[in-house]
Amino acid sequence: MIFKGLEVSVTGMLAERIRMDVVSSNLANVNSTKAENGQPYTRKVPVFEAVLDKESGLTKVRVKEIKKDTDTPFRMKYDPTNPEADKNGYVKLPNVEPMKEMVDMMTAIRSYEANLTAFNTHKDMLLKSLEILRV
Repeated sequence: MIFKGLEVSVTGMLAERIRMDVVSSNLANVNSTKAENGQPYTRKVPVFEAVLDKESGLTKVRVKEIKKDTDTPFRMKYDPTNPEADKNGYVKLPNVEPMKEMVDMMTAIRSYEANLTAFNTHKDMLLKSLEILRV
């Protein structure tokens, strides 16, 4: 029971690491015009869910799924010299916006750091408790 607080922080860090991996994948594919089925790469987003630990009553977080962002349309770029251009000269590019992805990355990093701080604070409290009991 005393280590459950550490578990909550760890699950938060794991979820944010997955979020950073997804954002990295999105940024790496910002110009991938042929990813699957002849379509450009489709932006991916992690879906988080809260999970109640019935034993301790604490809520943990986990990644429920990584889904494709079908709500954001593909970007169109006029480039008639590109071999992948359509009959009107437009090339369909991924629906990834680098600036938005960078903001998501910074948010994930900050959330990871907050979970790490909570983890270290809980660990320090446990160590202080052990010191008090030793005396």
